[in-house]
Amino acid sequence: MDFINSVEDSHVDVLHEIGVRLGMADGFHEVLSRVVEFASALVKCDSCLIYVLEEDELVLRASKNPHPEVVDRLKLRVGQGITGWVAEHNEPVAIPERAALDPRFQFFHELPEDSYEAFLSVPLMCRGRVVGVINLQHRQHHGYRKREIRLISTIGFLVGAEIELARLEEANSTLTEQLQTRKLVERAKGILQRDLGLDEEQAYLMLQRQSRQKRRPMKEIAAAIILSDEVRGSSAAPAS
Repeated sequence: MDFINSVEDSHVDVLHEIGVRLGMADGFHEVLSRVVEFASALVKCDSCLIYVLEEDELVLRASKNPHPEVVDRLKLRVGQGITGWVAEHNEPVAIPERAALDPRFQFFHELPEDSYEAFLSVPLMCRGRVVGVINLQHRQHHGYRKREIRLISTIGFLVGAEIELARLEEANSTLTEQLQTRKLVERAKGILQRDLGLDEEQAYLMLQRQSRQKRRPMKEIAAAIILSDEVRGSSAAPAS
């Protein structure tokens, strides 16, 4: 009985720690980094990769080992490789050795981890659907115990919702940024049309050209034009 209570307490500690770490995360990539950090410590693996399902592709969004050249760029189709198989079938895959010989395996030259022996791939879930896949790998033979697979699967269920929420928040932030940029560009176009006698298309092309020449975002060019117009307006206003 004491042993059972001890195991249950350890599981509660694990779940509590996951909640604390995710609660401290700020933003989509920070959430993923926390998950990588925690899963790597839990199973003590040599590699941990997280792929996020975006439309019909799995995009590598986080890695235990630095991969700046492929993170946010490497993509898999659902069903492609072991990772894609896991996303398609919503089932974990655990291979203790010679993972590269598995018929589902796909090699990527950009990832040295593909030469590792052992491979554990688990779906990340949110409301009964796959939102991503987490892969753990070992350089040497590693027999994944049922407890390890269950723990990573539990993490998959817990963080799936967090990942989806963080992704939606990031998408919403991007949309807000786009709307703000559009408003500034529209105001700047109006100023150029008024001051230079341009039509709407000509004003937009001028903004675009200035953005390319100065190598600055169009939002910054538009904001500078608006600020200049406001300064001129303030200078021209009669003193009270």
